[in-house]
Amino acid sequence: MTQPTANSESSDITFNHTTPSLNSFAPRLLDWFAENGRHDLPWQQHQTDTPNPYVVWLSEVMLQQTQVTTVLPYFARFMDTFPTVQDLAAADWDLVAEHWAGLGYYARARNLHKGAKQLVEIIDETRGFPQTLSGWEAISGVGPSTAGAIMAMGLHRYGVICDGNVKRVLTRWAAIDGDITKSATTKELWALAERLTPVDDSRLFAQAMMDMGATLCTRSKPACLLCPLKDDCLAHAEGRETDYPVKAKKQPKPSKFSDALLIESLDHDMLWLQRPDNGIWGGLWSLPLQFVEKVTGKITGKSQNTANDTPLDVRSNEKVYETEFTTAEQIINEWLTENKLVAESISSTLLDDDPIKHSLTHFHWYLTPRKLTVDAAQMNELSEKLAAAEITFKWLTEQKAQDSLGLPRAMEKLIER
Repeated sequence: MTQPTANSESSDITFNHTTPSLNSFAPRLLDWFAENGRHDLPWQQHQTDTPNPYVVWLSEVMLQQTQVTTVLPYFARFMDTFPTVQDLAAADWDLVAEHWAGLGYYARARNLHKGAKQLVEIIDETRGFPQTLSGWEAISGVGPSTAGAIMAMGLHRYGVICDGNVKRVLTRWAAIDGDITKSATTKELWALAERLTPVDDSRLFAQAMMDMGATLCTRSKPACLLCPLKDDCLAHAEGRETDYPVKAKKQPKPSKFSDALLIESLDHDMLWLQRPDNGIWGGLWSLPLQFVEKVTGKITGKSQNTANDTPLDVRSNEKVYETEFTTAEQIINEWLTENKLVAESISSTLLDDDPIKHSLTHFHWYLTPRKLTVDAAQMNELSEKLAAAEITFKWLTEQKAQDSLGLPRAMEKLIER
């Protein structure tokens, strides 16, 4: 089982293990994987002689920052509707968004759809998927580790992965004390991953490393007694398994507050807006939102910074107004002001009017439902204003919106309550 030569960028890295330990890493891991690894996941290609890179690419994108149990039903539904990359590329974005809704990190779906179109162009020109690491890295949303996984498992060629699971295994086994968010530590981890990955069996090694991190070397309570690498795992020798990987302590997430407007017609159709391609929930559908700037500082001896604070008029702050309100929401907000219309609490009960908390990567979002019923003339007037600005919108009941639109989970929470 031969090992690749470390590249020039990695030649200055000093490994924390002896050569015998480095050379025996892959054989021990592969023996464990043969007996104890996962071999029945629907996207796995390591046991076939004709691997399908489309399947591996799709699964790798879905699995970014998402657990296998969550991905399984989404993957199955995608494969039923888009069995080939050509099917995915030809699909309307709304259908793709509907299939992705609830999976989170929605930029992945946009990149997936864009990447499918790129891949079809390549296939039309070359009669096949990209065959090189650089070729896959040129596809929208595909980074070095995803490209390595596709090379190894989707094409059965040499490919190196270094995703979150792999980093956890390697930092523990080699006791790498550097902050994994820093470029120097990333370089060290990639050098070690390249040193350990066997040329001949990288497809099996990649899957084995994923399984090791997912089933044994977990974030908390790692199953060290079952680990084939425990004899020379430096973190295990010191009883410091959960001290790795080292990562700078996160700052507390800030909070953001918005009203979610349930603008409803007399026929119980509600106004839905398609979000801009860039930004949060890009390309998905949402109720109109009104950003609420909270009062901070001491008033009558108390600090007001909760969801019940008195809001400020953000229109006086042009920069905040344009940043926090989409064009469609600015039109709606100005129309409401011109017509002296105010969305009210949806219920007299405290529970129904309580905001939902939706946590995103960089902040917690508190969304408070507010309802406004409009008559036919008002509905037509607002629709004309939105259409004149080329805004994509629909008037649909809650049920029809859930059945036909790609809704972020936060919107489902609001209308399900």
